[in-house]
Amino acid sequence: MRYEFMKKHFKEFDVEKMAKVLKVSRSGYYAFIRRPESIRSKDNRRLTDKIMNLHNASRQTYGSPRIHAELKSRGEYCSRKRVARLMRKSNICAKMCKKRKKFSYMTSKDASLIAPNHLQQQFTAASQNKVWVSDITYIPTKEGWLYLCAFIDIYSRKVVGLSMSSRMDTTLISRALQQAIMHRKPSKGLMHHSDRGSQYTSTDFKALAFSNDIKLSMSGKGCCYDNAVAESFFHTLKTEHVNFCSFKTREEGVNSLFEYVEVFYNRERRHSTLGYLSPVEFEEMNERKYECVSAV
Repeated sequence: MRYEFMKKHFKEFDVEKMAKVLKVSRSGYYAFIRRPESIRSKDNRRLTDKIMNLHNASRQTYGSPRIHAELKSRGEYCSRKRVARLMRKSNICAKMCKKRKKFSYMTSKDASLIAPNHLQQQFTAASQNKVWVSDITYIPTKEGWLYLCAFIDIYSRKVVGLSMSSRMDTTLISRALQQAIMHRKPSKGLMHHSDRGSQYTSTDFKALAFSNDIKLSMSGKGCCYDNAVAESFFHTLKTEHVNFCSFKTREEGVNSLFEYVEVFYNRERRHSTLGYLSPVEFEEMNERKYECVSAV
C-alpha cells in the first residue's frame, strides 16, 4: 500500500521524502515499480472499471450490495466484500442526500370517516393487486410546491399509480388511483392502505374506492410506521433524486419525476426486499414461474 501511494503521487512529491515519511527504502520502491503487474492486480483493475460503469449506469445511487447483485446478474462472480473493498479504494459510493424536511398535512378529525387499520404492518402479499399503499409528498420548485401522490403495490414495490399537481386535494389522489386501476385491472378484494389525511377520508375518494370494490385501511393516529412502504419509497425518491435537482418549473419537475419512477425505479433499480430485482423484473420472474407450474 505504501509503495502504491508513492507510485500514485510521485509527480507531486519527491520520492526520497515520501520514502522517509512512510519509512520504506527507495530501492524497495524502485523494485516495486519494475515488478510486473500480478494477475490479481490486473483482474482488480478490470473489475473496478466494471464497477465504475455500473455505478454510473445506476445514476450513482448503488452501493456495494446492489453493485454486487448487478455483477452477479451479468455472470461476474466475486465476493461482496471484494466489491466493497474495490469501491472504497476507488472512492466509489452511493450518492445520498440526507436533507429532509417534515411534511405536515391535515388529518380528519371525524372518527367516523377513518377506516380501521386492516393492514397492521403486514408489508407482504402473496401476489400482485392484493394490497396497495399510498401517500402524498411535496417537491420544491421555483414556481412553488409540486405535490406528488403515489400508489404502490406491496407485492413488488412497483409504483402502479402516479399523479402530480400544484394542489394537494382529493383530485390528486383520485387521478393516481384511477391510473392504477386502468393499468392493473385489479380483481375484487383489493385492499388500499393510507394515512388519515383528509384527502383519503373525503367522500369522493371513498366513493371511488367502493365503486371499484376496494377495501380501505388507514394508519393509526400519528404512526408513520403503519405506512412504512410508502414512506420508504418517498425517502428513496428524495435522497436519490429530488434533493439533487433544482426544478425551475412544475412541468420540469413532473417530467423528471415521471422519468425517475417509470424508467429507473420501476424497471431498473434493484430492491433489497425483492432479492435485488427491480419491481418489473420481480413480477415478470414470478409470472413465468406461475406459468410453468400451471403448464405442469
